[in-house]
Amino acid sequence: MSHAFEVATSLLASVAEQGRGIQITSAGRQPAEMLELYDMEGCPFCRVVREALTDLDIDVMIYPCPKNGVRFRPLVERLGGKQQFPFLFDPNTDQTMYESADIVEYLYATYGNGPAPQRWRVKGIRTPASFAASVLRRGRGVQAETSSRDTDEPLELFSFEASPFARLVRERLTELELPHIVRQVGRDNAADWLMPPMRERLMPDYQPTQRNRRILIQRAGRVAVPYLIDPNTGAELFESKSILDYLDSTYA
Repeated sequence: MSHAFEVATSLLASVAEQGRGIQITSAGRQPAEMLELYDMEGCPFCRVVREALTDLDIDVMIYPCPKNGVRFRPLVERLGGKQQFPFLFDPNTDQTMYESADIVEYLYATYGNGPAPQRWRVKGIRTPASFAASVLRRGRGVQAETSSRDTDEPLELFSFEASPFARLVRERLTELELPHIVRQVGRDNAADWLMPPMRERLMPDYQPTQRNRRILIQRAGRVAVPYLIDPNTGAELFESKSILDYLDSTYA
């Protein structure tokens, strides 16, 4: 499939999410140590947890566990007793848990400014929408690719959950079983909603307030999603197509 087609279906998947996973509305206390999430990008239940992490502005260490994966699925079974996803480990509290609803409630109770918003608590709202997003992506981010290369250090991806461009990259990272840190760049003010080219023309002195957006400005000179950092090679890239080509040439 062409990259344009993949972007189009990913955009439809973002629409299906009904506005979740775009902006920060419930940011509270930041974990001292990074949370660990074992998941599959294309799993609808995992998506709900990642949407909540964007809403809470919490960075997370992702260990991809696609079907037929061999790197992290056995570890989940050792830690929790079964290969079921999502699976969360919080090193700050030594909590481990399955079930997206339990994880979401835990995240808001532990790190948010109150209980989980209703749009995350009501399964009749969140689950069908998340399933629709998975259907639109036709199984991407679910199945492991055989013989992918391993990595010494986790990659870093500046992303927010509902970004149609970042989704393509996260799917490929899952298929390649590449561990990666998701740096949340959810929107938290009006200027963040402008597309990067328009924002650069209209607001050349744009100064974001969100922490990881400020890091992007300092590091790369602009804010655009996705942005990949590979500490194993020193590569740093914007643009989903360029990142996908890089991942395939380096790790596939």
